[in-house]
Order: sequence, then C-alpha cells, then structure tokens
Amino acid sequence: MSKRAHTEVESDAGFLASVEAVIVSADRPVTPGAIGEALLGLGKGDTPSASGEDDAEGRAKGVEARVRGAVEALNEAYDQSGRAFRIEQVAGGWRLMTRPEHAEVVAAFSRQRQSQKLSRAAIETLAIIAYRQPMTRASLEAIRGVACGEVLRSLLERKMVMIKGRAEELGRPMLYGTTKQFLDAFGLATLRDLPKVGELVGGAPPARDKATSEASGEGFDAEREDGDVAGSIEDGSQDVAAVSAQEGAERAG
Repeated sequence: MSKRAHTEVESDAGFLASVEAVIVSADRPVTPGAIGEALLGLGKGDTPSASGEDDAEGRAKGVEARVRGAVEALNEAYDQSGRAFRIEQVAGGWRLMTRPEHAEVVAAFSRQRQSQKLSRAAIETLAIIAYRQPMTRASLEAIRGVACGEVLRSLLERKMVMIKGRAEELGRPMLYGTTKQFLDAFGLATLRDLPKVGELVGGAPPARDKATSEASGEGFDAEREDGDVAGSIEDGSQDVAAVSAQEGAERAG
C-alpha cells in the first residue's frame, strides 16, 4: 500500500472502526467483499471506480481496496501497541486471533472454563443419559419431569453429550449419548467404570424405555457404548443447530 493510500486510510478513523467492528463481531472468517458490501449498504466507504465510472462493480472494488488497507493499518496499530491479537487470514477470510506466544495461557483458560462446575440440573441430566443411552429427549423429560431443552443445549455446547442417531419411532426423534469429554471430565476410562446403580441407590439398574431399546436393538452394552464414545465426536455447534431446527419444526407443527 502506498504512503498516500496509507495516510488516507489512517485519517478515516470511522472507516477503520467499522471494519474492525465487523471482524471482531464475526463468529467465522469474513471476506473483504462481505465487509465492503455491508459498508456500502450503509453508505460508508463509497468511492468512484478506478475507471472513473460510477458503476456498482467499480464501487465494490474500490471499497474492497479500502477494506484491505484498513486491515493493514489496524494490524500495524496492533503491532505498535503490543496488543495480544492481530487480524489473520483464515479460510479465505479474516479473523481476529491471539498471537502464538499467548497460546499457553489461552489454552489454560479454556481448560478452566470447561471444568467449571455443572449445575445440579445438568449433572442429573448427564447421569440419566449416561445410564440409559442412547435415549430421546422425551424419555429424558419423562424421567426428570421438566423440560430439558436448555440443559441439553448447554451439555451439547460443552461437548458432554452428542447426538448419536434417531429413534425408529414417529417423528424420528434424536437420540442422545455421552462423549469422551464426559469420561474425561468425570475421570472415567470407559463407561464400564460408571458406578453400578445398585451401589448408588441399593436397587436394580433402571429399565430402559421401549423406544430406546428398539432403537439400539439391545440393552445397555458398555463395550459397544465405549466404542461409540471413543469414535468421532461431531462438532457441538452442529448438534446444537440440529436441536434448534427440530424444536423449530415442532413449534411450527
């Protein structure tokens, strides 16, 4: 970028702040074209095309160039002030990312956040799923006697539970089971290490509901379940999206 262009970008603090705001708020890499489109929609960053023609394509290219210049200027400002982050290119777009030298403390914080205490409702829900998995939300709510949507969503986000399939019954409801992260969090090597229900309450293991038994084709099998848990765990955000979609369909119906 030329010295003149750099000076022009730096002088437009409002434009810099707008570009920075978009990148900071985005939950995924954002392209210069997407930023430029948003700015043009608000009447910001509008510049004549390189050919002097006031055409849409030329204006879009002009604002994209300004966006790229703004990112360079922002990164220079971050570098000069010793900030812990900078804007990096990822998957064809830009994201605000912490610098590699801070990876250790960021990882430590992430582990601490993941290990934060679960609510009583979450622990109760996890216990039921652990012993009866795979099971449907309806079965879970029938046992707990309360709606479990928010608790399930929280456990999915924490990757303590995952969607393991769909039950072979009306509506094909989703089946939930525990994950390897659940085992790690509770210090279990496998599901076989779960305390026997009889040891906890002095009674027989709980019977699984008909829908769950038919869906799995058999009773609880620790070896089979361990294999499922150790396998590939889907991205929690995809599971949360699936739950939200099903809830939306149920409300629409």
